[in-house]
Amino acid sequence: MSAELDPAKILRVERLVSAPRPLVFEAFSDARHLDAWWGPDGFTNDTHEMEFSVGGLWRYTMIGPDGKHWPNWIRYTEISPPSRIVYDHGGEMGEPAHFIGIVALEERGNKTMVSLTLVFPTAEARNATLKFGAVDGGRQTLAKLDVYVQKRAA
Repeated sequence: MSAELDPAKILRVERLVSAPRPLVFEAFSDARHLDAWWGPDGFTNDTHEMEFSVGGLWRYTMIGPDGKHWPNWIRYTEISPPSRIVYDHGGEMGEPAHFIGIVALEERGNKTMVSLTLVFPTAEARNATLKFGAVDGGRQTLAKLDVYVQKRAA
């Protein structure tokens, strides 16, 4: 486990979200929610299939502000409601995962601390992702989550 959490191989973004943890967890569990907020600013999603269960698959296309289509898949490896989701994340179906994603949700009163950690197989893979703006994109994604769950909580 310590090799997986080598700081040279991980990216982490966090945000205190202004909604209770069960509502935040729900926003990760259904394509209609995820399609409303998942991804950096200017990106939209088109979900092709989603089964939110251990071993289940979320297959979707992210569409960039320039119209470019980015295929993605997520295979869930751990789901512990309402506090943790772990998944493998790749691009094209049939290719290996690019990284492991870990979503941790921690209660903070009536708010939720959301931590998104990406664990890469190598420091080089992490660094290549950094060059594409992954940290800013992750922050933007969590900001969109915050806005989305606040509207749902109202």
